[in-house]
Amino acid sequence: MGVRESTGGTRERIKAVALELFTEQGYEKTSLREIAERLNVTKAALYYHFKSKDDIVASFVEDRLERMDALTAWAESQPATLATRRELISRYADTMFAGEQPSVMRFFEQNQTALKSLAAGQQMRGRMMQLANALCRGDDSPAAQLRAALSLFAVHTSWFAVRAPHITDDERRKIALEVADELLAAIGEERDQDPATAPPGSPRH
Repeated sequence: MGVRESTGGTRERIKAVALELFTEQGYEKTSLREIAERLNVTKAALYYHFKSKDDIVASFVEDRLERMDALTAWAESQPATLATRRELISRYADTMFAGEQPSVMRFFEQNQTALKSLAAGQQMRGRMMQLANALCRGDDSPAAQLRAALSLFAVHTSWFAVRAPHITDDERRKIALEVADELLAAIGEERDQDPATAPPGSPRH
C-alpha cells in the first residue's frame, strides 16, 4: 500500500511539474529531460510513469473526460428545463474552478495548436459537444446549439478574457455564470414563442 501511495504521489508530482513547464514555455518547447530535471529525477524514473509528453497530456484529459461524462449522464437523467441547464453549467463551473483545473485550463488555452493534433484533444472536443447537446436538450435549433456551446466557453474564457486586477476565483466564477445564464435563458424561448407551435388562443408576437 505504501508503494502504491508513493507511486501515485510521484505520478501526480510529474503531472504538476509538467503542467507548470507546459504553461510557462509551451508544450512543444518543453522536453521530458526538462521535466525530469525540475523534478530532480532521472529520465528513466520519468519513463516509468509516462512514456511521452503526449501521455502526460492524455492523463489531464482523462480526468476531464471522466468529469464531463458524469455531468452529461446526470443532465440526461433530468428534465430538459432551464433549471436543469443552470444546475449543469454551475456543476461544470465547479469542476473547472476546483483544484488544479484552472492551471489545466490555462494550459489548454495556451497550447491549442499542439492539442489539435493529439488524440486527447480530439476526445475533448467530442465531449464538449456532448455536454453542449445536453445543455440544449429540448431545443434543437441552430441558435440553441450555439448558445449552449457559448455558455460552456463563457466558463472557460473567464480565465483569460476577464483581466480585472485582483479578481478572486469566486468573483470570476460568478461573472462566468452570469454570462452563461443569459445565453441559457434564451434556449427554448424561440420555440415556445413560435406562432407555428403556439397552442390555439395563445398571443402571437
